[in-house]
Amino acid sequence: MPFAGRYRLIDFVLSNLINSGYRRVYLLTQFMATSLIRHVNHNWRLSGMGEFIEVVPAQMRAGECWYEGTADSVYQNLHLLQRAASESVAVFGSDHVYTFAVDQLEEAHYDQGADLTVAAFPVPRSEARRFGVLQVDARGRVTGFEEKPAEPVPLPGQPDTCLVSMGNYIFRTEVLYETLRSDAQDESSEHDFGKSIVPKLVKEGARVFAYDFRNNRIPGALATHGPYWRDVGTIDSFFGANMDVLNPLSSLDLYNPRWQIRSAQRHYPPAQFSLSDAPADVVQSMVGEGSIVANAKLAGSLLGYDCLVQARAVIENSVIFSGCDIGRDVRLRRVLMDKNCSLAPGVAIGHDPTSDAERFPFISDAGVVVLPKGTHVPRTGPILFAPDVAQILRNDPVAGPKLQTFSGKALIEDGDLSSHQSVGPRRNGRGKLSDGKEPRG
Repeated sequence: MPFAGRYRLIDFVLSNLINSGYRRVYLLTQFMATSLIRHVNHNWRLSGMGEFIEVVPAQMRAGECWYEGTADSVYQNLHLLQRAASESVAVFGSDHVYTFAVDQLEEAHYDQGADLTVAAFPVPRSEARRFGVLQVDARGRVTGFEEKPAEPVPLPGQPDTCLVSMGNYIFRTEVLYETLRSDAQDESSEHDFGKSIVPKLVKEGARVFAYDFRNNRIPGALATHGPYWRDVGTIDSFFGANMDVLNPLSSLDLYNPRWQIRSAQRHYPPAQFSLSDAPADVVQSMVGEGSIVANAKLAGSLLGYDCLVQARAVIENSVIFSGCDIGRDVRLRRVLMDKNCSLAPGVAIGHDPTSDAERFPFISDAGVVVLPKGTHVPRTGPILFAPDVAQILRNDPVAGPKLQTFSGKALIEDGDLSSHQSVGPRRNGRGKLSDGKEPRG
């Protein structure tokens, strides 16, 4: 998943681990992992003896099923941990945006003599239903844990705040082995760390402690900046995290030289602004390398690499992924646009909710219009989904039914659209539309 114009979500967890001194990392993947594997293999290589970041695709080593949960994914790869013979094991998710000095979590783990230490963060009670909610005593020992409760238990004396699990753990290795093997034999288990493993250990009286993420200090961070963590499991939380990058007061600092978030190094020229005497107007925005912004306006927006924004376009509070072509006089507000989309001259999105609801099938709860990868939006009429993406959308358990019941006229038939794919922008040189059949990779 791309993030903030030039990163991917995986870059954050890997950067945190590498910056904290951890150099033996296994990355467990499941479905549709080709792009992720390519990104890691090309951009995350360690050269030291005994150091590695190794991608481990699902292999069905323990039966005829793919991973049935996060705990099952680790259980099916216990042979890798046994080979490492380490005293503790860190288990981290990759679907969060955050900076985290992991060595401080490990230090707290050993200081408490813990079997399991859970990184935890306070959130408003209204948001806690999306997380695992912890109850702790005065020493930080976990006394109760409930995954995604309907009525989250608040912190003592703070009725509007709950302490939730960040999905990041450090286990004593022996405890992890025993618990995963026991869980694998339990046919009623969901084989998930949050739903199964953590509640089981708490119930059995294991030494489970919470690590208060508010105490984590990133080297080189400003003293006024507290820790930053955001789960991006929904469209609106993902969109909000991207917007946080543009906030100069945000604790998500991508410019800290002592805590770099590493990513792909692309061979693009610097971004270019204004192709005529009329200047581009860019306010509180970020523009990726290789992108061209003509005499257009960007306000509070993220523009990925290798994009073209043509004359008199106005983009406000939007997130545009790489390879997108924004036509003349386009007006966008609160739009999340995946890679390689194209908008015809004069398109307007985000200005008329009624019109948007009739034309665009994917709109978030907060009103963010989402364009899937490779979508083309003409001035009027049906929007065009790239056939390769359309097939995925049809088969998706959430998107498929939404498309079937959608009352608009989104065109997702393959037919004459064989030349319209999501794999690359159809541009030639300085943003001129190509009339060739082959898209650029």
